[in-house]
Amino acid sequence: MPSVYTVLGPIDAATLRGVLPHEHLLSLTPGRWMKGGQGDLIQQQIDLAVTALSGLAEQGINTIVDLSPYGVVGRNDDGSNVSLLQEISRRSELHIVAGSAIYLEAMSPRWTLEADLAAVTSRFINDAAGIGPGTVAAGVFGEQATSLDKITPHEEKCLRAAARAAKATGRALFTHTTHGTMALEQVAIVRQEHLDLSRVVIGHMDTHHDLNYVRAVLDTGVNIAFDTIGKVVWDFFLGPPKTPRIDGPFIKNAYHQSDLQRARWLVQLVADGFQDRILLSQDLTGSEVYLNPDTHGYSGYSYLGGRFTTLLYGLGVEYRQLKQMMHENPMKLLSISTDLP
Repeated sequence: MPSVYTVLGPIDAATLRGVLPHEHLLSLTPGRWMKGGQGDLIQQQIDLAVTALSGLAEQGINTIVDLSPYGVVGRNDDGSNVSLLQEISRRSELHIVAGSAIYLEAMSPRWTLEADLAAVTSRFINDAAGIGPGTVAAGVFGEQATSLDKITPHEEKCLRAAARAAKATGRALFTHTTHGTMALEQVAIVRQEHLDLSRVVIGHMDTHHDLNYVRAVLDTGVNIAFDTIGKVVWDFFLGPPKTPRIDGPFIKNAYHQSDLQRARWLVQLVADGFQDRILLSQDLTGSEVYLNPDTHGYSGYSYLGGRFTTLLYGLGVEYRQLKQMMHENPMKLLSISTDLP
């Protein structure tokens, strides 16, 4: 039987039920404020995640995929703190799958910038046995990122490396698009690396402004993720500020995408017959929850399986179609039937 490589080891894929395939469990707090500014964040990160996950079992969700790249959204630069996910898994009694990836160039650790394609590929392949210096195996590669309206040479290098590692290890590849841009270009790069497109998930397609573009991405044969459900308003950062801010007003980049729009798009894509290649998740992070008090701020991880599911049912999506998007599709992608080389 195919296996799913969790942070506690391989399990039978048949044990999976509902899956949230794009989350970041170690980034639920933006700092030490809940500890009075004292000590490190380790136990706080674990405790917050365990508590936040506590409502999922009753919704039939038993698996979380942590797609945190090196150096961002809770993952440290060398990946060593991925081991914290093991305690979260034990205490929450949920399966957790860890991804491995390198994020946007402006936020990439120095070692990734200095490594060539062969070195990054080797690192990813080794991560399938143990991420960074540890023994927690990567069950997928992702979220492998590209920038807004461009793919830098560094980002192309890392995407090619992740595609090669996915092909070599049988893992699926999950990407990050910035507001859905460069999705077709991502597909073209992955196709050049001869990775089976059915093992590729193009991420954040629910943040693009054009449904016809989303359809064009699906027409290539890849899977897509509507994986920011509940993130109705967010600030987006393309890199650290280049100069210190001066006192007074300043302009920032922000974005709005209603969940009603997401739901209506899903209804249309299901009607088009694409429900077998769509995944759903929330991409919930503590630094953005305050911008969404009525969705993530109110329901947390339970929002998708609760209020958003109710919205989909009200618009005509059937239970079997939702089950395919939340269970069968991610299970297929997380399943690995080949042994490590």
